[in-house]
Amino acid sequence: MPEFHRGAIEPDNARPCRPSDHMVQWSATILGLLLLTLLLACEKKEEKPKPGPPEVEVTEVIQQDVPVMQDWVAQLNGPVNAEIVPKVQGYLLTQNYQNGYFVKKGQLMFQIDPRQYQAALDQAKAEVARAEAELERVTADVQRDTPLAAQNAIPQKQLDNDLANQTAMKASVVAAQANEKNAELNLGWTKVYSPVDGIAGVSNSQIGDLVGTTSKMTTVSQVQPIWAYFNVSESTFLTFAPQITGIITGKVSPSLLGNMPVQFIQANDVPFPQKGQIIYVNRQVGTQTGTIQMAAEFPNPDSVLRPGGFGRVRIQTGDTKNALLIPQASVIEVQSEYQVIVLTPENRAMFRPIKVGERVGPNWIITEGLKPGEKVVVEGILKVQQFAAQAPQLAKEGFPVVPKPYVPAAAAGGSN
Repeated sequence: MPEFHRGAIEPDNARPCRPSDHMVQWSATILGLLLLTLLLACEKKEEKPKPGPPEVEVTEVIQQDVPVMQDWVAQLNGPVNAEIVPKVQGYLLTQNYQNGYFVKKGQLMFQIDPRQYQAALDQAKAEVARAEAELERVTADVQRDTPLAAQNAIPQKQLDNDLANQTAMKASVVAAQANEKNAELNLGWTKVYSPVDGIAGVSNSQIGDLVGTTSKMTTVSQVQPIWAYFNVSESTFLTFAPQITGIITGKVSPSLLGNMPVQFIQANDVPFPQKGQIIYVNRQVGTQTGTIQMAAEFPNPDSVLRPGGFGRVRIQTGDTKNALLIPQASVIEVQSEYQVIVLTPENRAMFRPIKVGERVGPNWIITEGLKPGEKVVVEGILKVQQFAAQAPQLAKEGFPVVPKPYVPAAAAGGSN
């Protein structure tokens, strides 16, 4: 046999069998996956914690007599709205007030050029002086001729003429004095004064304008007190029409209207602090609207209410006996249907449909679906709805809650 020298190349079939690098990596990956699967299989799954009962704030259904209030749209206006129109014609010299400011009765507002009226007054005074001088002359004639006529020294006709002249001159003096008085008035009217206490509007006339008896220069509105006009339906008016008729005929004291306090709700839905009273009822029902106009007077010391403003008047028209009241926040409205969350003695919340009546302040009158003393959820309604969505199987027996007494925001704020 031939000899093989050391270091000679061995044939391929003589190499020892070794695993490749890819087989090693693949085996390691398989082993890792098996170990991970084993660990995951052995590991216990953690269960999600179940949500606990939600905390809610509840209050009892209150039963009490509630006054029935009705609202009507009202518009404010001053008892007096004086249009400032000059009584004489002339050029406007000055405006003596600020637009939109308060003015007092008798306060100067405008000054019209007085020169032509001063000249007319001077002329009228001269006419008075001339007439008075003529009267003195004819009076002297009468005094001189009276004894002469008695002595037949002059004809009686001459004395008669003197007496007639005296009478005529007396009339001339009166006429001249009247013209003088009229001239004084015209001169005085060149100063335009406010006829009432109130708020003066923007001037429609500028300095230098020719104004006259048809020029509406501005308006002064009395605002203390102020009136609110509103229209009441005929059917509503008939409920207290006998009292109105009694006042008109004198059979009932006019103070009856004063015993019906009226509240004014401003445009921002804030009640006006001052209470008013009805002071006016129109004589007729509107043929086109079927309503009758009324007015209530309100004290307005700070002039907060202004003419032209809108709001609502609120009057008590009756009482609802033994009404059931709950806070408006506790009522759930879904597609014009109403429901509340009622709390059972076991502190379980259940949804219950109800029927509602009028709103009274922060509360709502419930006409059907609740009983006095039952508790309803006011705060935490969303929590109960979310809990009900997660556990619908508890709908029949109710959803457990942790109740707390409900404290209104006003009461909570006052306790601090």
